[in-house]
Amino acid sequence: MNAGDLLGRLLAKDSTLWPLGNVSPTRLGWLDAVERSRGAIDDLTEFAKSVDAERILLLGMGGSSLGPLVLSRWAEGRPVEVLDTTAPGEIARATEDLSDAFILVSSKSGTTLEVHSLFEYCWSKLPDGSRYAVITDPGSSLDPPAGKAVRRIFENDPNIGGRYSTLSLFGLVPAALAGVPLPELLDGAASVDLEQAVGLGIAMAEAARDGRDKLTIVGPHEFGLWAEQLIAESTGKHGKGIVPVPVGDEAEGGADRQHLEVQIGSVRDLGREFYRWMVATAAAGVVMEIDPFDEPDVGAAKAATNEALADLPLPDEDGLPLEDLPAWLAEEAGQGDYVSLQAYMPYGFATALEDLRRRCRDLLGGMAVTAGFGPRFLHSTGQLHKGGQNSVVAVQILPPERSFDIDIPGKPYGFSTLIDAQALGDLRTLRQRGRRVVRVKSCNLDELLPA
Repeated sequence: MNAGDLLGRLLAKDSTLWPLGNVSPTRLGWLDAVERSRGAIDDLTEFAKSVDAERILLLGMGGSSLGPLVLSRWAEGRPVEVLDTTAPGEIARATEDLSDAFILVSSKSGTTLEVHSLFEYCWSKLPDGSRYAVITDPGSSLDPPAGKAVRRIFENDPNIGGRYSTLSLFGLVPAALAGVPLPELLDGAASVDLEQAVGLGIAMAEAARDGRDKLTIVGPHEFGLWAEQLIAESTGKHGKGIVPVPVGDEAEGGADRQHLEVQIGSVRDLGREFYRWMVATAAAGVVMEIDPFDEPDVGAAKAATNEALADLPLPDEDGLPLEDLPAWLAEEAGQGDYVSLQAYMPYGFATALEDLRRRCRDLLGGMAVTAGFGPRFLHSTGQLHKGGQNSVVAVQILPPERSFDIDIPGKPYGFSTLIDAQALGDLRTLRQRGRRVVRVKSCNLDELLPA
């Protein structure tokens, strides 16, 4: 199928583009969301003006958080801070003083454990519904939230999946509150050369089929995280997948690599890149003969987490001695593989984690290495790790112990137990799927794989 034919069928929302039983009939609302969103600009702008707060705190996970994370870097007004973790240290830092905050609670399903836990905790500190708004699908458990009369509920189009939702209310509400110029953002999305975008997706899929399945993304870090989720969760299933490798501004090479560079110099460019990559990813799914809109393996780790939480206290899972990690990697990682560094730690370790990613890459002769924070990556690359090709070599990184805990209202456990249960649940799920995975414990990432 050529790019023109594929584009025509995509714009016609032809569900037969993807395998039988796909969920596209209820997931293609993003295709025309740009034009429909223009009608909401005035309302969103007026709402943003009415919110008297110096900072915006967004509680979300996955598709509800990574788009706003990118958009927040283009704020022309007050900052939007995304809280998409269960790490107690990060939660304590973000919520220490809520006196100047307006809180957005963002979840498509309304059932996301992390979002509910963060919402309950913030409400225990700031029980004032006028300081909250909710973004969710109609009829979810957050529409309205039980026992909480919030200032406003934004009901999104339910025919838009989370990772394709950045140009819908899930992205536009926080963007408006941050002062991002919405007309420019949507104009950029409308300017995409759609046939070129489809061609990009075809090329990505064909390269993966030919053995170049590691997609090096050169460009802004936050955009790389967004694109990583979009591509990994959309293509990593049924033993197939494109492995996105965000590398910032440092290009990387290898026989199993394909490369894409993203240049974003304005909000208009940002809107263009959001929409271009969504179209390309949907097209890649056609060539790969997979459904780019479902996430069949994400639920396994969630179920394993719930099982761990139902059997407290958590067992003390042994970790590999730090000095044995280089040898373990050298033995387990081979041609065509990639390493996934998974840090269940606060985001303050971001620079150290990126340095570790590069040391690991160099130790393994330039092998593709990805790095992410848990539980964020569970809603992103976690689908690829469990459902994609068995080429992942995973390294779980946990602190030896949590220095303190924060209680979760209504739960018999706190956030430190929750994040450790999420790590344990994913560890068990990866092992059940026959993936190579090891756990190490350290609060100093510089001591892992020393240069």
